[in-house]
Amino acid sequence: GLFNEPETAGLFGVPELNCPEGFQEAQNRALQESEQLVQKACSTPPGPETVMIFDQLSDGLCRVADLADFVKIAHPDFAFREAAEEACRNIGTMVEKGKSIKKLCLLSNEAVLTGVYCIFRRVAELFMFDFEISGIHLDEEKRKKAVNLNVRILDLCNEFLSGTHLPNKIDKHVLPEHIRYNFTAEGNYLQVAGLHADCPDDLVREAAYKIFLYPNAEQLSRLEELLASRNSLAQLVGYDTFSHRALQGTMARNPGIRHVWKDILRNSMHCVRYNIDPGLYCPFFSLGACMEGLNSLFSQLLGISLYAEQTQRGEVWSEDVRKLAVVHETEGLLGYIYCDFFQRPDKPHQDCHFTVRGGRLRENGEYQLPVVVLMLSLPRSTRGAPTLLSPGMMENLFHEMGHAMHSMLGRTRYQHVTGTRCPTDFAEVPSILMEYFANDYRVVNQFARHYKTGQPLPKNMVSRLCESKKVCAAADMQLQVFYAVLDQIYHGKHPLRKSTTEILKETQEKVYGLPYVPNTAWQLRFSHLVGYGAKYYSYLMSRAVASMVWKQCFAQDPFDRAMGERYRREMLAHGGGKEPILMVQGMLQKLPSVEDFVDALVSDLDQDFETFITDS
Repeated sequence: GLFNEPETAGLFGVPELNCPEGFQEAQNRALQESEQLVQKACSTPPGPETVMIFDQLSDGLCRVADLADFVKIAHPDFAFREAAEEACRNIGTMVEKGKSIKKLCLLSNEAVLTGVYCIFRRVAELFMFDFEISGIHLDEEKRKKAVNLNVRILDLCNEFLSGTHLPNKIDKHVLPEHIRYNFTAEGNYLQVAGLHADCPDDLVREAAYKIFLYPNAEQLSRLEELLASRNSLAQLVGYDTFSHRALQGTMARNPGIRHVWKDILRNSMHCVRYNIDPGLYCPFFSLGACMEGLNSLFSQLLGISLYAEQTQRGEVWSEDVRKLAVVHETEGLLGYIYCDFFQRPDKPHQDCHFTVRGGRLRENGEYQLPVVVLMLSLPRSTRGAPTLLSPGMMENLFHEMGHAMHSMLGRTRYQHVTGTRCPTDFAEVPSILMEYFANDYRVVNQFARHYKTGQPLPKNMVSRLCESKKVCAAADMQLQVFYAVLDQIYHGKHPLRKSTTEILKETQEKVYGLPYVPNTAWQLRFSHLVGYGAKYYSYLMSRAVASMVWKQCFAQDPFDRAMGERYRREMLAHGGGKEPILMVQGMLQKLPSVEDFVDALVSDLDQDFETFITDS
């Protein structure tokens, strides 16, 4: 039947997206529908129905925006990428200028305002507009000021982000001849585009560090203006600092979290070099074996299986994308995962999870099933061998699959809080928890087989692998703490009492313990300040929670079905619709204290070190 197929389906099965021009059509329809819904909201007495209308509004915009957000970076065809980029911009500015919001704001009704507030915040976060801060509750003059600040912050974010990756140039005669070949030549100059941290030559690493981190005056003033603008905006809408605003609704609650990280640092750095050759492991981790492993784990823990499903022509953007149906043994189909796993030209080298359509309860009582994409950069199979994963790639696959399951199992009434749409410091919990499964011999032993001989991965190889990972865990944690503290200070009380570079030097020496190198400004390369402003600590917070959940609930038996069900019921089902700390409490059956968070991170390190000492 290839030839008598119905006309081509569009991307993800959306009919109009069978050509780039379809984005214009989809976006116009979404904007028209949103106008109608706004009018409906204005004429409906406030109550549950208003919130339902807002969620429809959000759903219509997000369905185009989320999809375009993915297509603009991943589609191999430039025309599609460009059309998607344009759609993101149009929906973004429509939300930002808030035509609809203006109308709604004429309604002084609190409930309506609050609803709009939440919905638009969700749509806007997609475009880093950070909408709840656009001041819809302010008078006209202040609101204008807030909108202008928002637009300025967006520009600064984009400029700062490009600046973080820009190479630095240096006259090639400054460097000794025998190391010049490590850098790209451009006439009489050499381009230094990174830290060359993996280079075995000390001199190359030193040169790269000093040149790549040499301060750039323009980038410095962008950062200063960005921090100051964020602070002005936060104060304009009634917060003490940007950090206070960013932590609303998270597990950390308020910037006092800083003190937690100080405690972690009591622990000295146990850092020993312990190398393994990933090449020895790859033959045991074929992609097929790893997917089988995930399937088996999910079916034992949650009663869920993954089935490959045939796609229609035009539904996927590259012929090697696979579509998985996620099916529960009694509840049936839960959603779809599109797996875009292989390297291709122009595809960004990053592993990530995208929500293309959020789950929600539709007006007719049916549930709108979630659709997500998992993007990895795996090597393709060769004639002689299937796709083989290094241990790091295998762990990343498990990590991203953790996000996907969060999306698939969320059963929220509203799509703007579905799945991974939850506070940043909770969003990484399900994915980091999956790393614990990926590092457990009982789990790995179920699927790691040599692709030629079928021989299982020997136990001593698994323990060597775990040791090698854990060896520098303390140094890595110390670095994460340093980044988190720096981020909090930058977004704390303004004006800052010193320059950003002096603050960096002081914090680095106090928290990280390695001396600051004069004439460097690492903060100008700190790209996470854009997407994770005042929230960099989230990763450590999520790791602490994942560690507690693993130790208390799964370490004894990683296949315990009753625990799997509790995990689904207490942590995965709510998306962002329930306070994260309450979800954690439901899972652990107690409310963790600040000390528990710290102990979870520290005990991981101590345990790792003991294993290392006894086994080596």
